[in-house]
Amino acid sequence: MHTVLIVDDSATAREVLRAILCEEAGFRVVGFAKDGHEAVEKAKELRPDVITMDINMPGMNGLDATREIMIEAPTPIVIVSASTRVREIEASMEALGAGALAILLKPPGPHSPRYAALAKEIVKTVKAMAGVLVIRRRRRLKTDDESSLVREVTDLPPQAKIQAVSILSSTGGPPALAKVLGELPADFPAPILLVQHMVPSFVAGFASWLDTVVPLPVRLACQHDRIEHGCVYVAAAGSHLGVARGSRICLSDDPPIDGFQPAGTHLFASVAEQFGKACAGVIMTGMGHDGVDGLQRIHAAGGFTIAQDEATSVVFGMAKVAIQRNIIHSVLPLDQIANQLQRLVR
Repeated sequence: MHTVLIVDDSATAREVLRAILCEEAGFRVVGFAKDGHEAVEKAKELRPDVITMDINMPGMNGLDATREIMIEAPTPIVIVSASTRVREIEASMEALGAGALAILLKPPGPHSPRYAALAKEIVKTVKAMAGVLVIRRRRRLKTDDESSLVREVTDLPPQAKIQAVSILSSTGGPPALAKVLGELPADFPAPILLVQHMVPSFVAGFASWLDTVVPLPVRLACQHDRIEHGCVYVAAAGSHLGVARGSRICLSDDPPIDGFQPAGTHLFASVAEQFGKACAGVIMTGMGHDGVDGLQRIHAAGGFTIAQDEATSVVFGMAKVAIQRNIIHSVLPLDQIANQLQRLVR
């Protein structure tokens, strides 16, 4: 049975979350906290399997509490936020960078038509995150002088210069993407198309946050926009992202693929169709197997495929399935993906 600490300054929100989790077999709520200071103390005292964390709280907010918990008592943390305002979303993204694993929309009361769907997503995510092994953070960031092992598959295709890069990430994706894209130069000579699995309400704020932390311009993908070198195009909520002739954005309202819309499989398949061997596909941290079928299309077309390695993935799910399918050319730690992309485009 998973134990949960619920952190929220609203008594109503705490009760809603308690009801959702206690109705699901396998959860036991062991405590509540009304602010970040109390959350840190109870995390150390109760040692829960997982914490649900509000962001906007008086005193110590959820971002600072996440940072402190990951130093003092490392615990899987799921951000549950009611606000879709840019400032709160940016704080939520920073909390993911500080060690939180996922961000979800706070559910309304049980009489809301959205309640059942949001409650189901909370149960699914909290259960999955309770089993994730998290590491202790340091108060000071150490210099990044460590190099991870790289496994290169030797059967590489004759490689054309890459003209388009497509990326899929899910759980743990935002901070991982910030690192990869943050290490690319502002004059990166190819467009980057990106699908990040995320609650729809947070996608626009995620793109806005990413635009502030990486040197490349980041924008939500819009129908028929011409894709430009050195720009990152984020799939908007509710539409599949693809590319049409003339290197233009093509949004599709086709049904979800494996439950995802946008889906990585649609993006990869579209890029493979338009660019053939002159494209690259990157599959990163996340649960499930979205993207694998589409990445197989890139591989078959002669394009280059990259998977994030297990050691640097928050959840080694999608990438693991792709590796097992034997469609990956390079399995790389997070800090070496950007270098590989730069070699491919130049």
